[in-house]
Amino acid sequence: MKIKAIKIGKVSIPLKKPFKTALRQVNSAEDIIIKMIADSGEIGFGNAPPTAVITGDSQDSIIAAIRDTIGPKLIGMDIDNLEGIMTTIDSSMLHNSSAKAALDIAVYDLFGKRHSIPLYKLFGGYQTMITTDLTISVNAPEEMVQDSLEAVAAGYTALKLKVGTDAALDIKRVQAIRTAVGPDVKIRLDANQGWGPKEAVRTIRKFEDMGLDIELIEQPVKAHDFKGLKYVTDHVETDIMADEAAFGVYEVYQLLAMEACDLINIKLMKAGGLHNAIKIAHFAETVGIECMMGCMLESKVGITAAASLAAGKRIVAKSDLDAAVLLAEDPVVGGVSFTKNQLIIPDAPGLGITDVQGWQEIK
Repeated sequence: MKIKAIKIGKVSIPLKKPFKTALRQVNSAEDIIIKMIADSGEIGFGNAPPTAVITGDSQDSIIAAIRDTIGPKLIGMDIDNLEGIMTTIDSSMLHNSSAKAALDIAVYDLFGKRHSIPLYKLFGGYQTMITTDLTISVNAPEEMVQDSLEAVAAGYTALKLKVGTDAALDIKRVQAIRTAVGPDVKIRLDANQGWGPKEAVRTIRKFEDMGLDIELIEQPVKAHDFKGLKYVTDHVETDIMADEAAFGVYEVYQLLAMEACDLINIKLMKAGGLHNAIKIAHFAETVGIECMMGCMLESKVGITAAASLAAGKRIVAKSDLDAAVLLAEDPVVGGVSFTKNQLIIPDAPGLGITDVQGWQEIK
């Protein structure tokens, strides 16, 4: 089976509610979705949501990287030559991790279809179902309380609260939500780089002193501030997770060598795809650091790929794969299915995706 053609398209999917963080506000998911066509007629699906404030990748840059630079080098390559294909993707150009991830996911989808194996089994087959949290956008405390209560009523046992816009107000937000949802719901906080190191320590210590029982704090400081992240990790009791700082394989290696965090958030769009995400998981496993599998605001194509890796690897102990739940529509036929806070991994070959409705080709 050889790669014959790569078609680029997009879907625009409205959100149920605006998605608000310390970095941005989004009202719809604008997802680039590719179809990698093999000479056998099989189609591999891959996606890349433009998330410029995190990856630096825009819709135009993703399209250009796939169409003009990386994609042409893959035409004619045998899908069984995974090592050669991934080397070509990685070495074709610097950065552009989202474009690389889209191609990588499509290649793995074709590989799974070529060998009639679901990707979660290819990655280890550890489990067939994973539990996700639900993200609560940063808003006024009373609105976040209402959103949190609705999430718990819908069956979610872990909430990821977006904070980082105002430390004093963040304390009020978290306190109000903990009071509302009770002690049995896990609360995770994501500051999206919104605090300085000392501000983060002061704020997190207040959470601890107030007995708010926060499971983890995600990326409290700027992505480039590895020393600041380590300072926070070393001066609080709550587990600290690197997200934007843990961009790719080399950054994760540096963070682990510095003992700068307690957890690593793996995202395919940062890592450049599944093959690098696997390396990150193995790095973390080697030093005994658990991982979370995260996502961008993207369609179920990328969610299924990420969930397949999370289900395959034991070290991926937590998941934040709720993006498809936040969307008002689901154009993807096949892939993961949802039961309350559970993602059911498909047992069909590859990603188990057969079509993307409303896909508009970009020439």
